[in-house]
Amino acid sequence: MAAQPRIVGITQARLGSTRLPGKVLLPAAGRSLLAWQVGRLQRCRRLDGLMVATSDLPADDALADHAAGLGVPVFRGSETDVLDRFYRAALAGGADIVLRFTADCPLIDPALVDDLVDYFQGQPLDYAGIDVSRYPRGLDAEITRLDALETAWKEAKADFEREHVMPFLWRRPERFRLGLLTRPDIVGDGETPWRWCVDTAGDYALVCRLLETLSATRPDFGWQDADTLMRTHPEWVALNRDVVQKTLPAEGEE
Repeated sequence: MAAQPRIVGITQARLGSTRLPGKVLLPAAGRSLLAWQVGRLQRCRRLDGLMVATSDLPADDALADHAAGLGVPVFRGSETDVLDRFYRAALAGGADIVLRFTADCPLIDPALVDDLVDYFQGQPLDYAGIDVSRYPRGLDAEITRLDALETAWKEAKADFEREHVMPFLWRRPERFRLGLLTRPDIVGDGETPWRWCVDTAGDYALVCRLLETLSATRPDFGWQDADTLMRTHPEWVALNRDVVQKTLPAEGEE
């Protein structure tokens, strides 16, 4: 019988954010944002390992120490060639299948991550992601096989493909089998407007309110609990309504 593939989650983190420096170590409801994300990902049933990948710059020493203190293996590599850092972290973690997270998503849902793994393994895919046009932004996750990631690592040349890890795969549907975990309960052009990733002070204010409230009432909350809370407090949307999400170039653009 063939051995089961080892599934490893890797979260990218650094302290040099331009819009909100040091954001992943900011406190919320008694824990850092990184600690919230790590704790939630540790509840995933389908992950065999979890790592933090940060840069090898002295400026990220505090982050590496903090992650190690959370009991998570830390891999350090290039600040700018994040694809190289991520690929080498996957090798170090012995991954056959690897998931990519970013540490500015402290409300990430472990059950949704498990659903993504099941979706990916349930059909012949090279890459899949969570459809963040149908789920709240901040539940982001991507998954691929190590061999596909190695292809990207060897062939990607564009700066944004090196910086953002996965675009080399999803920009080439003629080469790679792509999938998207979406929500069947949303039809037509409907989408969930909430933004739960942390890029700005407004994002941070909203996430703090959510974590403070949810941690006091339901520590094992899922994304639906946060969604219900947002609908209960519609005025909270104003905290980060005007934040513009950074976008990546479409295929054919540089």
